[in-house]
Amino acid sequence: MEKETARIEAFSDGVFAIAITLLVLELHIPELKMGDTSIHLLEALKKQWPGYVAFIISFFSIFIVWVNHHKVFKQIYKRNTGLMFANGLILFLVSLVSFPSALLTRFYLSGSKQLSVTIYTGMFVLVNLAFNLLWQQASSDKKLLRPGISDTAIRELRNNYLYGFPTYLAAFITSFFYPDAALLICILLWIFWAISSKKINFSESPVD
Repeated sequence: MEKETARIEAFSDGVFAIAITLLVLELHIPELKMGDTSIHLLEALKKQWPGYVAFIISFFSIFIVWVNHHKVFKQIYKRNTGLMFANGLILFLVSLVSFPSALLTRFYLSGSKQLSVTIYTGMFVLVNLAFNLLWQQASSDKKLLRPGISDTAIRELRNNYLYGFPTYLAAFITSFFYPDAALLICILLWIFWAISSKKINFSESPVD
Protein backbone atom coordinates (compact mmCIF):
# COMPACT_ATOMS: atom_id res chain seq x y z
CA MET A 1 0.00 0.00 0.00
CA GLU A 2 1.33 3.42 -0.96
CA LYS A 3 1.95 5.75 1.96
CA GLU A 4 -0.03 8.99 1.67
CA THR A 5 1.40 10.86 4.65
CA ALA A 6 4.84 11.90 3.33
CA ARG A 7 3.94 15.59 3.03
CA ILE A 8 2.33 15.62 6.48
CA GLU A 9 5.46 14.08 8.02
CA ALA A 10 7.83 16.42 6.16
CA PHE A 11 5.85 19.50 7.22
CA SER A 12 5.66 18.23 10.80
CA ASP A 13 9.42 17.63 10.94
CA GLY A 14 9.98 21.22 9.84
CA VAL A 15 7.72 22.56 12.60
CA PHE A 16 9.47 20.41 15.23
CA ALA A 17 12.87 21.66 14.03
CA ILE A 18 11.80 25.32 14.22
CA ALA A 19 10.20 24.82 17.66
CA ILE A 20 13.43 23.38 19.05
CA THR A 21 15.49 26.15 17.46
CA LEU A 22 13.33 28.86 19.06
CA LEU A 23 14.21 27.56 22.53
CA VAL A 24 17.82 28.72 22.26
CA LEU A 25 16.69 32.34 21.86
CA GLU A 26 16.08 32.48 25.62
CA LEU A 27 19.77 31.81 26.36
CA HIS A 28 21.30 35.26 26.68
CA ILE A 29 24.85 36.53 26.91
CA PRO A 30 25.32 38.23 30.33
CA GLU A 31 25.91 41.96 30.33
CA LEU A 32 29.08 42.92 32.19
CA LYS A 33 30.56 46.26 33.13
CA MET A 34 33.93 47.51 31.98
CA GLY A 35 36.60 45.98 34.18
CA ASP A 36 34.58 42.94 35.24
CA THR A 37 36.61 39.76 35.45
CA SER A 38 36.01 36.11 34.65
CA ILE A 39 34.63 35.69 38.16
CA HIS A 40 31.91 38.24 37.41
CA LEU A 41 31.10 36.43 34.17
CA LEU A 42 30.89 33.11 35.99
CA GLU A 43 28.58 34.59 38.62
CA ALA A 44 26.36 36.10 35.94
CA LEU A 45 26.17 32.74 34.15
CA LYS A 46 25.27 30.98 37.40
CA LYS A 47 22.36 33.36 37.94
CA GLN A 48 20.91 32.25 34.62
CA TRP A 49 20.69 28.58 35.62
CA PRO A 50 16.86 28.46 35.34
CA GLY A 51 17.26 29.28 31.67
CA TYR A 52 19.61 26.36 31.14
CA VAL A 53 17.27 23.99 32.97
CA ALA A 54 14.26 25.23 31.01
CA PHE A 55 16.15 24.82 27.73
CA ILE A 56 17.23 21.26 28.54
CA ILE A 57 13.78 20.18 29.73
CA SER A 58 11.99 21.80 26.79
CA PHE A 59 14.47 20.53 24.22
CA PHE A 60 14.11 16.92 25.31
CA SER A 61 10.35 17.23 25.75
CA ILE A 62 9.98 18.36 22.12
CA PHE A 63 12.48 15.73 21.01
CA ILE A 64 10.51 12.95 22.72
CA VAL A 65 7.27 14.29 21.24
CA TRP A 66 8.95 14.14 17.81
CA VAL A 67 10.19 10.57 18.40
CA ASN A 68 6.70 9.43 19.34
CA HIS A 69 5.19 11.39 16.45
CA HIS A 70 7.56 9.54 14.13
CA LYS A 71 6.56 6.18 15.62
CA VAL A 72 2.87 6.97 15.26
CA PHE A 73 3.24 7.92 11.60
CA LYS A 74 5.14 4.71 10.88
CA GLN A 75 1.77 3.06 11.52
CA ILE A 76 -0.34 5.54 9.50
CA TYR A 77 -0.48 5.03 5.74
CA LYS A 78 -3.52 7.06 4.72
CA ARG A 79 -4.99 10.39 5.77
CA ASN A 80 -8.32 12.06 6.25
CA THR A 81 -9.40 15.53 7.32
CA GLY A 82 -9.75 14.61 10.99
CA LEU A 83 -6.25 13.16 11.08
CA MET A 84 -4.73 16.24 9.45
CA PHE A 85 -6.42 18.63 11.87
CA ALA A 86 -5.43 16.50 14.87
CA ASN A 87 -1.83 16.59 13.65
CA GLY A 88 -2.11 20.33 13.13
CA LEU A 89 -3.20 20.73 16.75
CA ILE A 90 -0.05 18.92 17.91
CA LEU A 91 2.12 21.18 15.76
CA PHE A 92 0.31 24.29 17.04
CA LEU A 93 0.98 23.31 20.65
CA VAL A 94 4.59 22.27 20.01
CA SER A 95 5.28 25.62 18.38
CA LEU A 96 4.07 27.29 21.61
CA VAL A 97 6.45 25.38 23.93
CA SER A 98 9.04 28.14 23.69
CA PHE A 99 6.64 30.54 25.46
CA PRO A 100 6.16 28.61 28.75
CA SER A 101 9.85 27.73 28.55
CA ALA A 102 10.63 31.46 28.46
CA LEU A 103 8.33 32.00 31.44
CA LEU A 104 10.29 29.40 33.41
CA THR A 105 13.54 31.10 32.47
CA ARG A 106 12.44 34.54 33.58
CA PHE A 107 10.24 33.86 36.59
CA TYR A 108 11.45 30.62 38.19
CA LEU A 109 13.49 32.54 40.77
CA SER A 110 10.75 35.08 41.41
CA GLY A 111 7.46 35.17 43.25
CA SER A 112 5.79 34.01 40.02
CA LYS A 113 7.55 30.63 40.09
CA GLN A 114 4.38 28.67 40.81
CA LEU A 115 2.41 30.25 37.98
CA SER A 116 5.20 29.76 35.44
CA VAL A 117 5.43 26.05 36.31
CA THR A 118 1.64 25.70 36.20
CA ILE A 119 1.52 27.17 32.71
CA TYR A 120 4.41 24.94 31.63
CA THR A 121 2.84 21.71 32.91
CA GLY A 122 -0.56 22.75 31.59
CA MET A 123 0.93 23.05 28.12
CA PHE A 124 1.95 19.40 28.17
CA VAL A 125 -1.48 18.31 29.38
CA LEU A 126 -2.75 19.82 26.12
CA VAL A 127 0.03 18.22 24.04
CA ASN A 128 -0.84 14.81 25.46
CA LEU A 129 -4.54 15.31 24.74
CA ALA A 130 -3.64 16.24 21.16
CA PHE A 131 -1.54 13.06 20.80
CA ASN A 132 -4.40 10.94 22.07
CA LEU A 133 -6.73 12.67 19.61
CA LEU A 134 -4.32 11.97 16.73
CA TRP A 135 -4.12 8.26 17.48
CA GLN A 136 -7.87 8.06 18.09
CA GLN A 137 -8.49 9.61 14.68
CA ALA A 138 -6.08 7.19 13.03
CA SER A 139 -7.08 3.99 14.82
CA SER A 140 -10.84 4.60 14.59
CA ASP A 141 -10.58 3.72 10.90
CA LYS A 142 -8.17 0.82 10.47
CA LYS A 143 -8.04 1.53 6.74
CA LEU A 144 -5.79 4.48 7.57
CA LEU A 145 -3.18 2.25 9.21
CA ARG A 146 -0.43 0.14 7.71
CA PRO A 147 -1.47 -3.23 6.31
CA GLY A 148 -1.29 -6.07 8.81
CA ILE A 149 -1.02 -3.98 11.97
CA SER A 150 -2.25 -6.04 14.91
CA ASP A 151 -4.90 -5.04 17.41
CA THR A 152 -2.24 -5.53 20.08
CA ALA A 153 0.01 -2.90 18.48
CA ILE A 154 -2.92 -0.48 18.21
CA ARG A 155 -3.77 -1.03 21.86
CA GLU A 156 -0.14 -0.64 23.00
CA LEU A 157 0.16 2.72 21.30
CA ARG A 158 -3.16 3.89 22.71
CA ASN A 159 -2.23 2.83 26.25
CA ASN A 160 1.24 4.36 26.00
CA TYR A 161 -0.26 7.82 25.44
CA LEU A 162 -3.25 7.36 27.74
CA TYR A 163 -0.83 6.86 30.64
CA GLY A 164 0.50 10.32 30.00
CA PHE A 165 -2.74 12.20 30.59
CA PRO A 166 -3.29 11.41 34.31
CA THR A 167 0.45 11.87 34.90
CA TYR A 168 0.56 15.30 33.26
CA LEU A 169 -2.68 16.22 35.01
CA ALA A 170 -1.10 15.20 38.34
CA ALA A 171 1.92 17.38 37.53
CA PHE A 172 -0.38 20.28 36.66
CA ILE A 173 -2.30 19.98 39.94
CA THR A 174 0.91 19.47 41.93
CA SER A 175 2.37 22.65 40.42
CA PHE A 176 -0.08 24.75 42.45
CA PHE A 177 1.52 23.51 45.66
CA TYR A 178 4.96 22.02 44.83
CA PRO A 179 6.33 23.46 41.56
CA ASP A 180 9.65 21.63 41.77
CA ALA A 181 7.90 18.28 42.23
CA ALA A 182 5.65 19.03 39.25
CA LEU A 183 8.65 19.53 36.96
CA LEU A 184 10.19 16.32 38.29
CA ILE A 185 7.02 14.39 37.41
CA CYS A 186 7.24 15.67 33.84
CA ILE A 187 10.90 14.66 33.56
CA LEU A 188 10.15 11.17 34.91
CA LEU A 189 7.32 10.76 32.41
CA TRP A 190 9.60 11.71 29.51
CA ILE A 191 12.12 9.14 30.71
CA PHE A 192 9.30 6.56 30.89
CA TRP A 193 8.22 7.34 27.34
CA ALA A 194 11.81 7.18 26.06
CA ILE A 195 12.15 3.70 27.57
CA SER A 196 8.66 2.38 26.85
CA SER A 197 8.68 3.41 23.20
CA LYS A 198 11.38 0.80 22.59
CA LYS A 199 9.22 -1.92 24.08
CA ILE A 200 6.23 -1.46 21.80
CA ASN A 201 6.33 -4.35 19.33
CA PHE A 202 5.88 -3.34 15.70
CA SER A 203 7.73 -6.31 14.31
CA GLU A 204 4.98 -6.90 11.76
CA SER A 205 5.64 -3.54 10.15
CA PRO A 206 7.31 -3.63 6.74
CA VAL A 207 8.82 -0.23 7.43
CA ASP A 208 11.71 0.37 9.84
